[in-house]
Amino acid sequence: MVPLPELPEVETLRRDLEREVVGRKIKAVEVKGNRSIRRHTRKLQFTSRLEGQKITAMNRKGKYLLFKLDGGDLLVAHLGMSGQLLRAKSSRNGVDKHTHVIITFTQGGQLRFIDPRTFGEMFVTTPDELEHEVPELRHLGWDPLEDVMSWNHFGDLLTARKMKLKALLMDQKFVAGIGNIYSDEILFAAGLAHDRSSDSLSSQEVRRLYRAMVETLQDAIKHRGSTLGDEQYRDLFGELGDYQSQHKVYDREGLPCRRCRSTIARVKAGGRSSFFCPQCQV
Repeated sequence: MVPLPELPEVETLRRDLEREVVGRKIKAVEVKGNRSIRRHTRKLQFTSRLEGQKITAMNRKGKYLLFKLDGGDLLVAHLGMSGQLLRAKSSRNGVDKHTHVIITFTQGGQLRFIDPRTFGEMFVTTPDELEHEVPELRHLGWDPLEDVMSWNHFGDLLTARKMKLKALLMDQKFVAGIGNIYSDEILFAAGLAHDRSSDSLSSQEVRRLYRAMVETLQDAIKHRGSTLGDEQYRDLFGELGDYQSQHKVYDREGLPCRRCRSTIARVKAGGRSSFFCPQCQV
């Protein structure tokens, strides 16, 4: 399975969009693929709530991007497995065949939603209706990029769950936005094995895990996210991320550990691969 874009990729896009589209007024919206706006029964339900509106803020909730509109609505975008949001300087720029939504601004330029696999989506809702539309957001865990938490409280949460660490890091009800790539990288940085029970950590290990989570995600954003071999993830300008060149364990099976030179191993559990260093992670 192709990994979904995770928190660093979505946050990179949010920051780009904040600079590029906030303050812009939507002139026209063209829908080429109905599946991408499947929450709306007719195209007009989608386009009419966007045209003439100005984007006033860019927010994120987990992996959902939220465009705040001056009329009070939210334009919500989720990338799914292969979605891209790309900025085009003009309508004359070639349109990719998998482009499903084109938003044209009165000041010029376009925002295009491209999605070959069509698991992603865009829809318009109100802030009050958002959690009704996306029930998983009601139970979303804490956001390691937005929320500050004490080590003691983090330790209490770990102890209460009694789960294997990798599964817990990927549980969206525990922490938002972490998937297969960054759970492996975080656990390597913390020196913890993927199958350690969350209630077995010492206070020092709890601190290491918390620090590794925050620092790994921030470092990934600095490198503008990870683009894997399929090159599906791209930033707002169509550029590839660079954090994959910094990966310590993910997709490095059989290669030497960058820290101790032992061989990176891989195990499969629950249909997912875990990459780790048997020497560095205990």
